[in-house]
Amino acid sequence: MYDVIVIGCGPAGMTSAIYAARANKKVLILEKETIGGQMASAPLIENYPGYSSISGSELASKMFDQIMELDVDFELEEVTVIIDGKVKKVVTDSNTYDTKTIIVATGSKYRLLGLENEEDLIGKGIHFCTSCDGIFFKDKTVAVIGGGNSAVINAITMSDICKKVYVIQNLEKLTAENILIDKLNRKDNVEIITSATVKKINGEDILTGIVIEILKEEKEILLDGMFISIGLVPQSELVKNVLNINQYGYIESNNCKTDIQGIFVAGDCRDKAFRQITISTSDGTVAATEAINYLNNN
Repeated sequence: MYDVIVIGCGPAGMTSAIYAARANKKVLILEKETIGGQMASAPLIENYPGYSSISGSELASKMFDQIMELDVDFELEEVTVIIDGKVKKVVTDSNTYDTKTIIVATGSKYRLLGLENEEDLIGKGIHFCTSCDGIFFKDKTVAVIGGGNSAVINAITMSDICKKVYVIQNLEKLTAENILIDKLNRKDNVEIITSATVKKINGEDILTGIVIEILKEEKEILLDGMFISIGLVPQSELVKNVLNINQYGYIESNNCKTDIQGIFVAGDCRDKAFRQITISTSDGTVAATEAINYLNNN
């Protein structure tokens, strides 16, 4: 029997585990994919306190080391069902666990363009993580789709190893922080194309290029690779029949408390105005504190 089961091993989930373990609660983290969640794929983080510059994978590793030092149990399993009750059950693809409280910290996943052949070419020229896959495109030509912070950071990273980098943004201007845009503009091998929409992905077994539309005119760009950086969608499918979900798929909560006693939510799967690593760690703190209070009073 666990006091707290945390579903998700991103910054919100790991922070929750740290606080719960330090309160002498028996804690289990369940993660189906990657330690660190989306944070682990960030090539460069420059706005996390204490580190002027650190990769997402390194920051995730430091957080994970901390939870291991606190004797938090960890299993790489996918949760398939949550069953509510005074003793709640968390069913995975391998086991069933009993727990008094649950913290849902399932995070988000990469948003796709929604084009034909897109999913078939993931890993075959279409990628999301520059720190994971960028090295495959050394001295080659790539496109980064998007204009926010993640897209611009990815483009800056790829400009250091690629022959040519296109940044394709469907809005009239980039929406990233000015300091990042200034860094990007100093790169001689980067071409920024705004007010452009990707209409078609070329290639059967491997990506060969894209067709974009600018002011109602189509243009083909030959590519070796493409990194899609157009945001994230919440991973809330697991709890859609258990918790209240808003029209955008985010879990509704009040101070990280859901509508069910003993179930809490933290991180990018939660309905809120902003999504940053620092906000996810704040959510983890709040969710764990609420869970601890619940345990101490029930």
